[in-house]
Amino acid sequence: MEEPLEIRVLGKSLAVTMRSPGHDVELAAGFLVSEGVIHDADHFSTARYCAGATSDEGNTYNVLDVTLAPGVAPPDPSLARNFTTTSACGLCGKASIEAVHTQTQFDVSDDPLVIDASAIIEFPDKLRAEQAVFERTGGLHAAALFDGNTGEMLVLREDVGRHNAVDKVVGWALMRGLLPARSCVLMVSGRASFELTQKALMAGIPMLTAVSAPSSLAADLAEESGITLVGFLRGDSMVVYTRPDRITNLGSVDETDAMASSGTGALPVSSLEKVALP
Repeated sequence: MEEPLEIRVLGKSLAVTMRSPGHDVELAAGFLVSEGVIHDADHFSTARYCAGATSDEGNTYNVLDVTLAPGVAPPDPSLARNFTTTSACGLCGKASIEAVHTQTQFDVSDDPLVIDASAIIEFPDKLRAEQAVFERTGGLHAAALFDGNTGEMLVLREDVGRHNAVDKVVGWALMRGLLPARSCVLMVSGRASFELTQKALMAGIPMLTAVSAPSSLAADLAEESGITLVGFLRGDSMVVYTRPDRITNLGSVDETDAMASSGTGALPVSSLEKVALP
């Protein structure tokens, strides 16, 4: 199912996104984190559904109004979306591309996360095993947050839009006081876009893994911010684009594509570290 959700803050419309109904409060909270409006559970006060227009005067549950805690500044008007965001692209209708480069409150470059490659390759199977709606419909994306120290899946959310699934995960973490999500790994069922990388950064998540390829802008942002970016996570292989120093026991590296790491341990974005686990 796909329906619009209008997110309001203090009664003023901020965005309309096409989403799969469910976990809407988490979605709104995660969206506000991604936009740099809030970064702590104490910043989020209440959320309530506003009455929608239906023939029987019922509630459509498609308009959610968020109240911020006293002292928290309301969203900058420049963050307002010009158009409805689609389930495929959360950045469509942005007032300006510069607005994407939101200042994060968290520095992930010094996150102490160290995780074994064998734990990472288990994430796709764990993700798929918990995708209940996808199993029935085959039409939803998923995002999950893993504890990098134990490999335990902390939360999984599904949505027709990748960006919404990630916002729901981030909102879940925010409302439990888990931000910044240090030593955690964000896994997405699809490609790693610039926007998803930005959302990971805004939530203080040091590693993003995806079953498909990242975009070049995603790799650039990961390199600049110190996020470990992993793509093509399938079977017993993966491609590590940035900060491979956080992953132990990578196995053999295809030296024809790998280049010497920089002083920080990050591979240049133009190169790939191709890994085939033994």
